[in-house]
Amino acid sequence: MTDFLKTERDGHVVTLTLNRPEKRNAISSAEECAEVADACRALNRDPSVRVVIVTGAGSSFCAGGDLKGMRDRTGITRGETGAEIRESYRFGIQMIPLALYEMDIPTIAAINGPAIGAGLDLACMCDIRIASEAARFAESFVKVGIVPGDGGAYLLPKVVGMSKALEMSLTGDPITPAEALGCGLVSKVVAPGDLMDAARDMAARIAVNPPQAVRLTKRLLREGQHMRLSALLEMSAAYQALAHGTRDHREAVDSMLEKRAPSFEGR
Repeated sequence: MTDFLKTERDGHVVTLTLNRPEKRNAISSAEECAEVADACRALNRDPSVRVVIVTGAGSSFCAGGDLKGMRDRTGITRGETGAEIRESYRFGIQMIPLALYEMDIPTIAAINGPAIGAGLDLACMCDIRIASEAARFAESFVKVGIVPGDGGAYLLPKVVGMSKALEMSLTGDPITPAEALGCGLVSKVVAPGDLMDAARDMAARIAVNPPQAVRLTKRLLREGQHMRLSALLEMSAAYQALAHGTRDHREAVDSMLEKRAPSFEGR
């Protein structure tokens, strides 16, 4: 373990904090990538976790990759040949989207400061993004002569649309929180001091619902992005059958009919 990631739990909500403020939370090594990916996989296997918040320590969310590592061909860009660098990406930074984006648990990015390059892509791996007024966003790979290597070419167009994604990716220019809100990159912008309260409030609004139904709903929305309607309807019918068979479904219906607060067990 590298202690790159700080994990805190409050009831059914877990907060993951990138914890290298002195490096603006840049992702530097395969070990750091593995720590993030392993944490996501472990949380995904825990049925008691209902929401995950991802944020950064200090004044940055995540500055992306380590420029000195790029120059020296170390860390997540390690390798002397193209084949070696390709493997460094596959078994380094690319482990994070495969774990974080594919989580069944809803995820909220609390973007406290600059989210640059891989940092922006990390935010796009989350389901909901809330930004501080101190945040800045850039898909800046082209500025250092490389391409989005961690899934940004897949993630960003789904979030902001192809035209805006191309503008951001081909210019590398940063955008403000107001611009991010306007293009749908974030759903809310708040004062810096209110960011974590806003993220926790959103998490609480999600966590109050039946957790199995929440996870199934997220998966349907994910798969619906690339499935035919007929295939998605088949999947929806199967998931609906699972949901109807849960105790939480019966509790939800009973509590509404009895006009009382529900108590969900995740079963």
